[in-house]
Amino acid sequence: MMRTRACLWLAAAGALVAAGFVLFRFGLVSRPPEINPDNPAQVALGRRIYVERCATCHGANLEGQPNWMVRKPNGRLPAPPHDAAGHTWHHPDQQLIVITKKGLSAIVPGYESDMPPFEAVLSDEQIAAVLAYIESTWPSEIRERQHALTRASS
Repeated sequence: MMRTRACLWLAAAGALVAAGFVLFRFGLVSRPPEINPDNPAQVALGRRIYVERCATCHGANLEGQPNWMVRKPNGRLPAPPHDAAGHTWHHPDQQLIVITKKGLSAIVPGYESDMPPFEAVLSDEQIAAVLAYIESTWPSEIRERQHALTRASS
């Protein structure tokens, strides 16, 4: 009886692995895009998208809105900076992708923000490019700390 259960569990685990491989292989489930601040093409694409989609709120120089840590009358915080003075680098890459795609409430349930989700506007590759551009502007010690966070969360 115990041997039969063990065999069934092993078969089920094998089926899940096989299903995952098939889904990934045929593009039904994808790996998160790579964010590479050392890739000039990705950074250039990200800069263009940032200027078009993000700079209005987060600033042309990634400086964020004034008094970004002081709540507005509606209770929401202004757009934070994405430069080294901000807190973007305190988050691993996967979390930044989710925040950009689905909004901050995807990470902090119930949190209200003026930032819209970009899931219907930008592809995963475009979001990765924007994040690569942002990360490319950080000093090397901050990039290393953020990359360590990303590795630790994987």
